[in-house]
Amino acid sequence: PDFQRLRVWKLKQKAQLIESILLQIPLPAFYFSEDADGAMSVVDGLQRLSTVYDFIFGGSDHKGGFRLRELEYIEDVQGKRFADLPAPWQRRIYNTQIVVHVIDPATPAPVKYDIFRRINTGGTPLKGQEIRHCMSKPRSRGFLKRCVETSEFKTATDGALVKQQRMVDREVVLRFVAFRLLDDISEYRSLGPMEDLLLKTTERLDNPKDIGDKELERIFQDLLQGLRLSEMIFGPNAFRKWPLNADRRSPFNRALFETWTYSLASLETDEVAPIAGQIANEARKLMTDDVDYLNSITVSTGDVRRVEYRFATVKLILSSLLS
Repeated sequence: PDFQRLRVWKLKQKAQLIESILLQIPLPAFYFSEDADGAMSVVDGLQRLSTVYDFIFGGSDHKGGFRLRELEYIEDVQGKRFADLPAPWQRRIYNTQIVVHVIDPATPAPVKYDIFRRINTGGTPLKGQEIRHCMSKPRSRGFLKRCVETSEFKTATDGALVKQQRMVDREVVLRFVAFRLLDDISEYRSLGPMEDLLLKTTERLDNPKDIGDKELERIFQDLLQGLRLSEMIFGPNAFRKWPLNADRRSPFNRALFETWTYSLASLETDEVAPIAGQIANEARKLMTDDVDYLNSITVSTGDVRRVEYRFATVKLILSSLLS
């Protein structure tokens, strides 16, 4: 799948992998996941495969990509690209055998997710959203990509997630969708924990019989409204801790994103605009004085009690001011 993190290894990691291949050190096993159509996605080994590909085929002059730097043992290839290597070294790379384990397409999604999580123990293991992305179908992947590429998302998050490479942007949108699909936040008690809920939501997004195109578009518009109103209320501090005594801007906060986009998605701009300042002030008081609220957006944010507390507290603020 189109991983944003396709190139997260440092040059030293890449060069030392090539050196290991030249030294004929056996590579750890690769894991692929096969879907019902027979297509296979890389679950574990993405960085290794893309590194070899880059080394051999990268670059515009057909000489290969990066140069070998910071090697530990083979001094005579330091600074060389693939095309610069003597033919025996090139053959050694071409002749390297790999061991691949293929995960059966009939494996239940929760089991497959757990397999993915357990086998990712390499230098840069997959994050939860990257695993879900690898397991998912084009429908959910396309929807999440569409959401994070909107001007509303980029403006409300103030570009905080533009340079990240671990799909945090898609995960926070998925968290919004997951809560939006609940009839009531209390359902989280039976559908959680968070990882389970997000996996189920991904499966639902991929199933047009469960969530049709019209409902998917409604969810998309709800997200945009939640983003617009969040930016209206909090400005550049949207989705960031912002206590009354703050003298600097805090990092992006996932729990605040899901809570406020969800809570504001059903409201009209005209009813929020006159009280935007009051909403921001009440929220800042919470972040200043309410220890339970601070904990609910800081530590173990997927805990049932903390999820319920932060959503209920925001709901109380909005209902009291709107009434």
